[in-house]
Amino acid sequence: MADSKVKQRYAVIGGGWAGCAAAMELARAGHAVTVYEAARTLGGRARRVERGNGQAHAVLDNGQHILLGAYTETLRLIKLAGQDPAELILSLPLQMRYPPGADGMDFVAPRLPAPLHLAWALLRAKGLQRADKLALMRFSTAMRWMGWQLYSDCPVSELLQRFDQTARLNRLMWHPLCLAALNTPPERASARVFINVLRDSLGARRRSASDMLIPKADLSALFPDAAARYVAQHGGQVNTGVKVAALLALPDGRWQLDDAQRFDGVIVATSAVQAASLLQGLQDARLEPAISQMQALTAEAISTCYLQYDAALRLALPFYALVDTPALAQWGQFVFDRGQLDSQQAGLLAVVISASGHAAEQGHGPLAQAIAAQLAQVLGRPELAQPLWTQLITEKRATFACTPELLRPGNASGVPGLLLAGDYTAGDDRTLDYPATIEAAVRSGIAAARAACQGKQAGQKPR
Repeated sequence: MADSKVKQRYAVIGGGWAGCAAAMELARAGHAVTVYEAARTLGGRARRVERGNGQAHAVLDNGQHILLGAYTETLRLIKLAGQDPAELILSLPLQMRYPPGADGMDFVAPRLPAPLHLAWALLRAKGLQRADKLALMRFSTAMRWMGWQLYSDCPVSELLQRFDQTARLNRLMWHPLCLAALNTPPERASARVFINVLRDSLGARRRSASDMLIPKADLSALFPDAAARYVAQHGGQVNTGVKVAALLALPDGRWQLDDAQRFDGVIVATSAVQAASLLQGLQDARLEPAISQMQALTAEAISTCYLQYDAALRLALPFYALVDTPALAQWGQFVFDRGQLDSQQAGLLAVVISASGHAAEQGHGPLAQAIAAQLAQVLGRPELAQPLWTQLITEKRATFACTPELLRPGNASGVPGLLLAGDYTAGDDRTLDYPATIEAAVRSGIAAARAACQGKQAGQKPR
């Protein structure tokens, strides 16, 4: 981004990944940036949390995340902030591996040039029958022929049926990938957005785009904390524990926050719910389309259950996929061995449940007990039924439900000088829309900052 000739003052409301990305881009362009974050910890819905004290003290995340090698903007900003991804992230080749004896599959892409790595992985995959492999090959070939674009959206389940994907392949691969990527069940998830994610990973020309990246450091340390240091080093300021309750549009085109500070522009990088509430206070008719679209979004939850065992416990792999069968009280979809990421977390397992609304209704105790029992059974290790302690973290509004033909606001709010940033926003091109992921948040923050610098604050048509 070219440096602006005139240094301006910008406020970024929200210190999640979108807000931190926006703040870094503005600071890099030479502007004065002030970030306001209501919580004490930066990161928003992908941040560090601390549990207990003394011997039971643990530094956790409010949700276990997997990044992708296709997350180019996230990786770029992590490096720009002075971080070394090689030290902070475990990079694994694309894989879908279930515990041995769990009636799953074992699919691992070797480090060969794309797309040979996928063909070789499919050829060597265990747990899939010939019909399953042919179905997967047929789907991949069709998507490449279509340019990984779907102009008429539909649910993911309908897309899979259209391309005759087998029940086993759906259960072991497509459904878990859909839940992990979109946090929305396949019956309700947007096939177009799902294909966008597959295009940038499975369909990319770079083999590394499909790599699975697991953070070793806590999520706040991985990027938001480093972004705050970057902003401070460039003359900006990051305030935590400070909530912005109101915005005021001034006659001269500037903006005033409730702490009386004035800014040339404002980027609202909170959740959609908080952003809608803040914008409503302005009572400006030009904001009504964006507010209506934000209010129409429905939330999906993600739950992460941490289970601490003896420090000597170790799984054979850093993570496994799990078959979730709610009817049998088996809710877990992926299990991660945190000890293989951070030696300080030896014996700590993290189990992820996407679209976890129904699971979370079971309550902390019963759900944690059910997950421990599931691990003991599928991993064939009875001792896993008795963890030393458990911690269940449920983000009730972790993402929006990524449904077909969903109308999402853009970065432009409709009012000059006021922009939106967050994983819920849409890009200029529908074929580039992403689900509510870290990469989507980062891309949105960057786009909002660049629009601010280029003076593109006019309202855009909703899609």
